[in-house]
Amino acid sequence: MKKRSATIQRKTTETDVALSLTLDGTGTYQVQTGVGFFDHMLSAFARHGLFDLKATCKGDLHVDAHHTVEDVGICLGQAFHQALGDRSGIARFGFSYVPMDEALARAAVDLSGRPYFVYNAPLVEERIGDFPAALAREFFRAVADNARANVHLDLIRCDNAHHGVEALFKALGRALSQACALDPRIQGPLSTKGSL
Repeated sequence: MKKRSATIQRKTTETDVALSLTLDGTGTYQVQTGVGFFDHMLSAFARHGLFDLKATCKGDLHVDAHHTVEDVGICLGQAFHQALGDRSGIARFGFSYVPMDEALARAAVDLSGRPYFVYNAPLVEERIGDFPAALAREFFRAVADNARANVHLDLIRCDNAHHGVEALFKALGRALSQACALDPRIQGPLSTKGSL
C-alpha cells in the first residue's frame, strides 16, 4: 500500500512552520510550537487519531499565540489534503463522541473536498493557562478550510475549558481517522458524482 503522507513548510513574517503527517500511523508525535497547551492538544489529536505527526513552529509569540496556532492549523489541513490525494477508497465520513470527565464533545466530518465549518463550543473560561480558549476555534477552522473538509464540532457540555477543548481535539482526531480509513469495497471516490 502506498504511504499516505505529506510534508508542509510555511514561512511568513509571523511564523515558520514545518509539519509532516502520516495518515496510516500509530499515533506517534513530536510537537514543539512554543505554546505548551497547544502542544498538548496536538499530541492528543495525533495519538487518538492514530496519525503520525511532527510539527515545529517558530512564531511571533511576543505578540501572542494567534499566528502560531492558526498557521499550524493551515499546515495540518494542507497535509491532510495532500496526503488524501484524489480521496479514492476512503470512507469519507467520520464521527466521534469523546467524554472527558464532565465534558462531552462531538465531531462529525465529511472529507467532501468542500470546506465548511460549524463550531458550537461555549466555554466559561476565556483562558486555559496562557492559552486563549478562542484560539481553538481558529485552529479548527484553519484545518477544515485547508483540508477542504466539512467539520462540525459541538461541545455538548463542559464546566472546565481544559477538559472541553481537549475532548474536541480528541474527537476530531478520531472522526478524521474514521473518515480517512481505506475500505477495499470503495472504488474511486465515494460519491455519485464520480469525484470529490
